[in-house]
Amino acid sequence: MVLRQIKRLFHQATLGDQNYRYLFKPGPEDEYVSIDCETTGLDRRRDEIITIAAVKIRGSRILSSEAFRAVVRPRVAINTEAIKVHGLREVDVAHGRTIEQILPELLQFIGGRPLVGYYIDFDVAMLNRQVLQLIGIELPNPRIEVSGLYYERKFGDAPPGTHIDLSFAQILEDLKLPLLNQHDAFADAMMTAMIYVSLKDMKARDIRIPRPRHKGMGEIHGG
Repeated sequence: MVLRQIKRLFHQATLGDQNYRYLFKPGPEDEYVSIDCETTGLDRRRDEIITIAAVKIRGSRILSSEAFRAVVRPRVAINTEAIKVHGLREVDVAHGRTIEQILPELLQFIGGRPLVGYYIDFDVAMLNRQVLQLIGIELPNPRIEVSGLYYERKFGDAPPGTHIDLSFAQILEDLKLPLLNQHDAFADAMMTAMIYVSLKDMKARDIRIPRPRHKGMGEIHGG
């Protein structure tokens, strides 16, 4: 956290294009942006974004009518394994815009709001490669990881050896939220927003997610 704050100060001082200084200004009070990207693969250095979706959250309301959605035309081939996950082929994104055309609109949409996501570090890393080329810095926005919020509500007081499942489907099931078309960027951003709002409310009311009573050793599952 301290390292990220130092990096933010450094980026603020070295920002090349002053038109993007608004990224360092706090967004509207109690507003957040749930964001998700689908990509050509999982290699952060080589693969590229093919769809982006972002949804604003204001307090306990998800502003689905104020969503950002874009199809990106990548410069690399889509990995076969990635197609099995999100179902997007090269023909499906061939008429998308370039990431250079889309980023200014996305950054304006996000502003200085904190970013909410599920394993958000991957999405931000994929975006940062492009943002760095566009304006010379990485995204300075604070990040909120919903799997971490879920872990705190369900497993924060768990004894050693507790089976921990941080999968998206398990989180939705525990929170009694609908499973939409997973691995569609907009659907994932919407589900992530619902998860965040639910967990935020639970924390405010000091409600914990119940765990099964049985004991057992197990691995930590994510993804």
